[in-house]
Amino acid sequence: MRKTLATFRTLALTGALALAAVTVPAPALAVGEGPNYDGNGQITTSKLATYDQMVAFLKDQDARQPAMELEVIGQTVKGRDIHLVKYISDPAKPTILYLTQQHGNEQLTTEGALEFVKHLGTGKSGDILDGVNILVVPMLNADGAMGDVNFSLEDYIAKGDRNMTRYNANEVDLNRDHVAKVQPETQALHNNVMRKYQVDYMIDLHHQGTRSERDGKLVSGSILYPTTPNADPAVVEKSKQLGAVVFDNVDSTGWGHLGKYVGGSAETISRNGIAVEYGIATLLFEMRGMSDHYLDGYALGLRSNGYLIKQTVTTLTATAAAIADGSIADADTSFWDSLATQTSRPGEEADDE
Repeated sequence: MRKTLATFRTLALTGALALAAVTVPAPALAVGEGPNYDGNGQITTSKLATYDQMVAFLKDQDARQPAMELEVIGQTVKGRDIHLVKYISDPAKPTILYLTQQHGNEQLTTEGALEFVKHLGTGKSGDILDGVNILVVPMLNADGAMGDVNFSLEDYIAKGDRNMTRYNANEVDLNRDHVAKVQPETQALHNNVMRKYQVDYMIDLHHQGTRSERDGKLVSGSILYPTTPNADPAVVEKSKQLGAVVFDNVDSTGWGHLGKYVGGSAETISRNGIAVEYGIATLLFEMRGMSDHYLDGYALGLRSNGYLIKQTVTTLTATAAAIADGSIADADTSFWDSLATQTSRPGEEADDE
């Protein structure tokens, strides 16, 4: 099983580029000084998968992949089906959940998750599914992703394309609804995933602004474990191990550069609330830059898309492989003691998971 990790590292470095269908720039554009929007140029969303395109892709993969099952776990405010991709062969095996797009304007993690699903259908992925169950919610906030909401988006940057918003159609931040669970999207996640399946690990994938840095260098992303004092220390340690796998596989690439995220202790946030309520390891991963926003410092130009999608694929494949072969138990969490908390350059508001 040890060879599984190496195989998936290779897939992570190559497969995402086919999905992105763009010419990949020099690595500096993923973690260097650009390409920030800063009120210049154009932010476009037309190259990102629509909800309907995502659903068509998932149904096609479901028909092609014997190990995959596609389940509808609920509906959004506007009535769109919310999908769960399942690879469950033995409930006794450890299970990891990958959650994307709680915020509708944070889509590159979804693009990477779809590429990861495609990889799991190849002959090269057989070994990994022998050792782990995998769940993927690839677009929790489909209404926000499609700009189909009950409030104005006139201030958003993507002009001439569909706008994408952080909030759901009711203008509610889904990642502040993990205690009250009022919104239908959050209810679907908790009632039909968290309470239905025995999940052991979860990675909640988001995007942050463009100007966060570590050690004077712009980051490609940032990570954080549960920080609520109510989390079981054993759960926090497992969460730190999950982060160690991500850090080791992304920060070592040359194009990846990760910081420690600045996050609060509120349990309304999934990273904290889910760790406490269900006793599972959780990790937040914040990718650099958003697909659309009303603040210039948050949206990122298209030239970084290939690397950020690749970063998502690397994150998913490396963690699944480490759980599958058991190497996650040996992950060294001491790096957290020296990992610098990222800071924001002038002109950017504080990041908000």
